[in-house]
Amino acid sequence: MSSLSNTIRSKLRGISTATVATYLFKKGLKNQFIQGVVPLKKGKPTMVGEAFTLRYIPAREDLNPISVFKDPKHLQRFAVEECPKESVLIIDSRKDARAASAGSILATRLMKRGVAGIVTDGGFRDSAEIANLDLPSYHNRPSAPTNLTLHQAIAVNEPIGCGDVAVFPGDVILGDDDGVMVIPQHLVKEVTEECLKMTEYENFVLDKVNQGDSVIGLYPLTNEKYLKEFKSWKSKN
Repeated sequence: MSSLSNTIRSKLRGISTATVATYLFKKGLKNQFIQGVVPLKKGKPTMVGEAFTLRYIPAREDLNPISVFKDPKHLQRFAVEECPKESVLIIDSRKDARAASAGSILATRLMKRGVAGIVTDGGFRDSAEIANLDLPSYHNRPSAPTNLTLHQAIAVNEPIGCGDVAVFPGDVILGDDDGVMVIPQHLVKEVTEECLKMTEYENFVLDKVNQGDSVIGLYPLTNEKYLKEFKSWKSKN
C-alpha cells in the first residue's frame, strides 16, 4: 500500500519539476533530474508516484536466451505484475536503448493495473503505441524492435541508477513535460509544502512581468515593495 497520501499526491501535481529542482538544489541535492529522459508524448497529466524499480545488466548469452521469457518468474514480467497501483515503474537500462525496456503489451498491462507511469533511461519498442496510452511514459529514445536479449533483468525493487540519478524504492517520482525528478522519500512533505509556496510566488512574478515590471528586485525577491504587493496579491487570489 502506498505511503504517499492523496493530499501530497494532489499537491505535487500542481508543482513543476523545475521548481522541485530549484528547491532541492537549495538543499544541496544537485543531481535529482533524470538525464536524457523525455516524455513519449507531451501534454499528459503530471506523473506522481512512488518508485518501484527494475534493473537490467548486460546480458550473458548462456544465461539469457530468448527462451527465458517463458519463465513465469522472469523479472521483467514479475515487475509489471507486482508494481503497486499508483506507483511508477522506473527502470535502469544503463542508458542503452538498443534493447527494449518494455513494449506496448507490458505498458498496457501497467495502465490497466492502475500504475501511475513508467520511466526508463533506455527505450521502448512500440513507442508510438505507448505514447497514446493513458499512462505517462518517459524514455531515452525508441528501442530497436528486435534486440530483445541484450539486457538481462537482474533485480526488482532495489536501489538503481536511472539517467545518472540514484533511485531508491519509495522515492517519489515527479514527471512533467520537461522530464522527471526524483524526490528522496524523507523529504517529500517538506519539498511539497515549500514548492507550493515557491509556485505561488512565481505565479505572482509572472503576473507582474506580464504587466511590464522588471525582474530586478522581483525575482529573486529583494525589493520590499514587492513583498507588500505579493501579500496583497495573495489575499485577492
